[in-house]
Amino acid sequence: IGIMQAHPENEDWTCFEQSASLDIKSFFGFESTVEKMAMKQYASSIKKGKEIIEFYLNQLEEEGISHVPRWTPSLDAPSSSSVTTKHVCATPNDATSNDAASQPDNQTENQTGTPDDKLDADYIKRYLGDLTPLQESCLIRLRQWLQESHKGKIPKDEHILRFLRARDFNMEKAREILCQSLTWRKQHQVDYLLETWTSPQVLNDYYTGGWHHHDKEGRPLYILRLGQMDTKGLVRALGEESLLRHVLSINEEGLRRCEENTKVFGRPISCWTCLVDLEGLNMRHLWRPGVKALLRIIEVVEANYPETLGRLLILRAPRVFPVLWTLVSPFIDENTRKKFLIYAGNDYQGPGGLLDYIDKEVIPDFLGGECMCEVPEGGLVPKSLYRTAEELENEDISLWTETIYQSASVFKGAPHEVVIEIIDASSVITWDFDVCKGDVVFHLYHSKRAPQTPRKDPLVGQHSSSTTPGGNNVQLIDKSWTIGLDYSMVESPLTCKEGESVQGSHVTRWPGFYILQWKFHTMPGSASTNLPRVDDVLASLQVSSHKCKVMYYTEVIGSEDFRGSMTSLESSHSGFSQLSHATSSSNHSQSSSMISR
Repeated sequence: IGIMQAHPENEDWTCFEQSASLDIKSFFGFESTVEKMAMKQYASSIKKGKEIIEFYLNQLEEEGISHVPRWTPSLDAPSSSSVTTKHVCATPNDATSNDAASQPDNQTENQTGTPDDKLDADYIKRYLGDLTPLQESCLIRLRQWLQESHKGKIPKDEHILRFLRARDFNMEKAREILCQSLTWRKQHQVDYLLETWTSPQVLNDYYTGGWHHHDKEGRPLYILRLGQMDTKGLVRALGEESLLRHVLSINEEGLRRCEENTKVFGRPISCWTCLVDLEGLNMRHLWRPGVKALLRIIEVVEANYPETLGRLLILRAPRVFPVLWTLVSPFIDENTRKKFLIYAGNDYQGPGGLLDYIDKEVIPDFLGGECMCEVPEGGLVPKSLYRTAEELENEDISLWTETIYQSASVFKGAPHEVVIEIIDASSVITWDFDVCKGDVVFHLYHSKRAPQTPRKDPLVGQHSSSTTPGGNNVQLIDKSWTIGLDYSMVESPLTCKEGESVQGSHVTRWPGFYILQWKFHTMPGSASTNLPRVDDVLASLQVSSHKCKVMYYTEVIGSEDFRGSMTSLESSHSGFSQLSHATSSSNHSQSSSMISR
């Protein structure tokens, strides 16, 4: 319930009150989970309401309106001098169209961009769909920002557009989730997943899902026979991580198929249709660890593959499903709910059913069609294939630590340090790191002495190895050491802001121990006064609990393997160059670093 009213003590103040109540009697043992979902939805609703109010207040301020008379009821016609506001964000696409919603024609010129800020009309129609001038400008600006700041694989316009649509073309929000997704893809090498991931035989035999032709709109069609799937058996035999990787490979294949279908049908196709058959669904599918794994998979997919689900067809829903749907649907985003079509029993065979969305020739045989479907029929996974918790944990670690990148936390007063021992002078130390949270200062030191053994898990590598996957925060420089005596600085300090990517290299002059250090960045105070500046205080508040996070990779390359000048970090033996192709440096310097924002 939301109420807006004048403040009882001051008529110039407007109060907004919001309240909600929820009484959960029974939800099949998942009462606490539903309660958490409700709290999350309620908090999101409050946040959205605040954003809407602030949005229109900012619009009034931009138009020079500092006062709006209090509304009073009147029997006369509305005054023609009433205040109007201009919408600056586009609405997202609906379930049946990739075209963005139309916008009012009274956009201001500075919102639609300059004349040079345009895409080719044929290109838009062929690959992106109809875009308003504002939406086109948002896409161009976000793409330009990525080209200037992101030193990695730049997503295609179609994929950037998905993130913009997922945030109603709000540039800041879209950029935030897109950067997080790109960092995630880089960390886990998702771009190479289709080439490197091989499904275990258990998945090939018992995972009841697969691609099957396309729907009437040309969207790739994925079929999931969830009612026939032994979710408990798959989790016990494979673990969460293998299932997650398999689902990610399905989404990557979906993106590839969308590109193919765009070329085949000559129109933009950016999402796919999913058909879920629930025949056979029963209480065993509500096994708690299985539900936990499903929720985690959904969370990862929603964060990294937005606006890829065009339509979800749920067939042969059991009798209990309408009750569950009535309880769950309020917690699902309205735009997402529009993509759900639910059929009980054989209703999908009648008017408004499956034939409205899928050609008769490709309806699977198990749904009464004539097309043979290669999706496995599933069945119970033999218990002989079950793995122990220890085996699954070890396999999960090996799956997600195949990435060459490490994660570390940096705290105020507790830097993270990595040591590399150099035996041969003139070796090249390379580094590549992303500042995921907070601001840090990067240092590179040299010492003839071996640093102290870390008190936590051993992280000191051998020659070109830096840390183990479990590394989090390690200090190696002894408190008693004196700079200039026990160790020396060989790189100038480099301040790195949140969201920046840094690539660099250093040609070593002496053997010994080189220490890479990421240190918490403390904002300097004003030189003219001992009091901190307002900007410094506000900046410090943005770093939660004085904690920063970096994701990094280091490698030592022999001078004979370091090709050419300092303008390249390519190496015939280096995996570094696969993820960061663009690196620059000075030809006359012994070291180099490049920051991208």
